[in-house]
Amino acid sequence: MTPSDVKATLSFSDGSPSIDLPLYSGSIGPDVIDIRKLYAQTGKFTYDPGFLSTASCQSAITYIDGDKGELLYRGSPIAQIAPPCDFLEVCHLLLKGELPNEKQKADFSSLVMHHTMVNEQMQFFLRGFRRDAHPMAVMTGLVGALSAFYHDSTDIHNAAHREIAAIRLIAKMPTLVSMAYKYGTGQPYIYPRNNLSYSANFMRMMFATPCEEYEPNDVLVRAIDRIFILHADHEQNASTSTVRLCGSSGTNPFAAIAAGVACLWGPAHGGANEAALNMLEEIQRNGGVEKIGDFIKQVKDKNSSVKLMGFGHRVYKNYDPRAKLMRETCHEVLEALGLHDDPLFKLAMSLEKIALEDDYFVSRKLYPNVDFYSGIVQRALGIPVSLFTAIFALARTVGWIAQLNEMIGDPEYKIGRPRQLFVGAARRDVTPVAQR
Repeated sequence: MTPSDVKATLSFSDGSPSIDLPLYSGSIGPDVIDIRKLYAQTGKFTYDPGFLSTASCQSAITYIDGDKGELLYRGSPIAQIAPPCDFLEVCHLLLKGELPNEKQKADFSSLVMHHTMVNEQMQFFLRGFRRDAHPMAVMTGLVGALSAFYHDSTDIHNAAHREIAAIRLIAKMPTLVSMAYKYGTGQPYIYPRNNLSYSANFMRMMFATPCEEYEPNDVLVRAIDRIFILHADHEQNASTSTVRLCGSSGTNPFAAIAAGVACLWGPAHGGANEAALNMLEEIQRNGGVEKIGDFIKQVKDKNSSVKLMGFGHRVYKNYDPRAKLMRETCHEVLEALGLHDDPLFKLAMSLEKIALEDDYFVSRKLYPNVDFYSGIVQRALGIPVSLFTAIFALARTVGWIAQLNEMIGDPEYKIGRPRQLFVGAARRDVTPVAQR
């Protein structure tokens, strides 16, 4: 960050002396006011619930311009990345700062694909869960348990440990997600195959069985690969902030990523695409396309509790750039599988048309977001709704690791310790029990 010649002056109406605060400029985006010495100079904190106006760190990984509808990975627009690059190229970009050349791509892909196996004892660990456990409950346990198997990569302050932990996490997440899925369905686990691409390998582990080999479909593999790319990182969101906060205590990388998985489980964060599909299924049960007008009326009614899921975004005040790419993939998959006449998908496309044309939604910029389309695509691929958030966690793992590594390498990083505005009882003496 670059210090500015301009200072921010904070003045008080009670006669307290005003103070000058440093101003910093990033390469792009709003300037930030440095308030680190605010308490020392004034005895006051700032109050910012949800950290909506607070930069918690400096980062060079991902940048979002919500007003323009722009998402950059290491400076590269997402629209220029998703069509030509595969997921492991994006992993290389996020972790190392640059897209790989041909040799670097081959070496990096080989390294990742030769770490896809997990310790066989993980199968026995899985058996401790109920068969109907939510996959995210299972994933939180499995990812955290990796630290019990890989003692040679648990020192977060050791660069070599962090590097091998990063490769292991990226490589093993597809294996763990597919194991969680197979366990829930009662099917045997399918071991990874290193001669397949990252995404083709995941699809095979998900859908192959010992009695029937899975033949990867290029359109479907490309679709899941794009889902991975579009969810790989997204600035300082709740789960990424959780990983940074957890890692700031010096805990091992596996535990920090498990914390991110747990945070992502929340329906307001990673569960959004699951919520969008559940909404579509609810509309379908209540009459489907024929009754979509009634649903829209309820959404517009201020006194109604009905919410439109999968539309709009907290950060993007314009069209989500990821949604544009996911929309292309959505229609490509539905076409390839001949699902355009499927009642649920017809409903989804009708809802999309209304949201893109109805002035109520357009004026409020409630455009379909990436969760709306990715949920439809995953259902078309045969992925159950309950597994959607686990797929999200798989994709976001590389972003979490990149952010964690960046934090550890930042000379200004400290253990996270937010302040509070205390509104409880003031000091009061304890009365003996007989006198209460």
